Amino acid sequence: MMVNFDDLVSRREKIAVVGLGYVGLPLAVHLSKHFDIIGFDLKTQRINELAAAKDRTLEVPESELKKVGIDFTDSPEKLSQCRLVIVAVPTPIDRYRIPDLDPLRGASTIVGEHLAKGACVVFESTVYPGATEEVCVPILEERSGYAFGRDFSVGYSPERINPGDRVHTIDRIVKIVSGSDEQATDLLYQVYGRIVPAGIHRASSIKVAEAAKVIENTQRDLNIALMNELSMIFDKIGIDTTEVLEAAGTKWNFLPFRPGLVGGHCIGVDPYYLTVKAESLGYHPEIILAGRRINDGMGKYVAEKAVKMLISAGKPVQGSTIAVLGLTFKEDVPDLRNTKVVDIIGELADYGVRVIVHDPLADPDEARRYYGLELQQLEDIDRVDGVIIAVIHAAYRKMGMKKIATLCNDDAPLILDVKGGFSAGEAAEKKIRYWRL
Repeated sequence: MMVNFDDLVSRREKIAVVGLGYVGLPLAVHLSKHFDIIGFDLKTQRINELAAAKDRTLEVPESELKKVGIDFTDSPEKLSQCRLVIVAVPTPIDRYRIPDLDPLRGASTIVGEHLAKGACVVFESTVYPGATEEVCVPILEERSGYAFGRDFSVGYSPERINPGDRVHTIDRIVKIVSGSDEQATDLLYQVYGRIVPAGIHRASSIKVAEAAKVIENTQRDLNIALMNELSMIFDKIGIDTTEVLEAAGTKWNFLPFRPGLVGGHCIGVDPYYLTVKAESLGYHPEIILAGRRINDGMGKYVAEKAVKMLISAGKPVQGSTIAVLGLTFKEDVPDLRNTKVVDIIGELADYGVRVIVHDPLADPDEARRYYGLELQQLEDIDRVDGVIIAVIHAAYRKMGMKKIATLCNDDAPLILDVKGGFSAGEAAEKKIRYWRL
């Protein structure tokens, strides 16, 4: 017998959330207010931290974690107690920009080996249309020995988490749900409906729901790529991109996108899931890949701009020192996954520039492990030849341009402001050589 909503809401049956990162943890916390939740993650350190009410992603405050009744565990055997299993593991790309489904396959293997008969397995990870049924279902069948459609069902409900965003939280964003049959869709509609008052959208099929997710970030990627290309054009013309966009933004239907580095686990990754699938079907995407090429090249562009500004200031490039402020993929989050700041650092190093990196939120061990970078304390940065504000964390806004400029070694400091967090007018008043994307 397939699981039903009444058994879940009465807590006679349990829900498991597999993967307790930026997506899984907030989801588990919201669900725990209405259901009996088991939170599973392979990383024992992560489980121990959460059990102690510590969230290194900073998505859930300690005060809230102390109140939740989640059974945090790294024991996969506990999944057999659950009749609804929600998988929220990352779906990255490899260094060749090919989708890496290993985390999804691994999660499907573990879930399949401990699948309760009559359970429903729901995936929230971003994938190409068809992946749930083509990749995950066969693994679940093989590992469980159960027949899909008879002994278990599946569903797809794409995550829409925006790390660091305290406004667009789970409960305030419409949730897409779709199941392998009508009963599974109804179940997801009811379960997610308990935690998402913003509304539930029922997609007609799992493939439709998968496609909807992957194009959300593809659309955003393309719009940012357009802004980045415009920024490069306006720089050659000699006008400020921010001023142009502010002027254009006075029209009611002008979209407020801004140029910048496009990294992280979503926008800089998801389009490749769609393009690889398209190419496997014999179609070569033109616009999507063009946008990707532009955005993937912005780190190199910023570094080259810094080199040109050093030369213009009469400073030797080789042997100069530049401080890079910010390493995470976006402001005010500690997430280092797929950060494009490393592209700036790598390009500067190729020119013989010594780079000093600071980030108030990034984990030094992760920076060392992922990228071989040693993070420095701000007080240890002094008399550099230039500063690149790569990520406009609140801490840097609080410092202000004047204090950031004191890191430089002369009376005409050189600052590159990737996200345009400061004013060009203020820079001119303070005699700062200033450039923003």
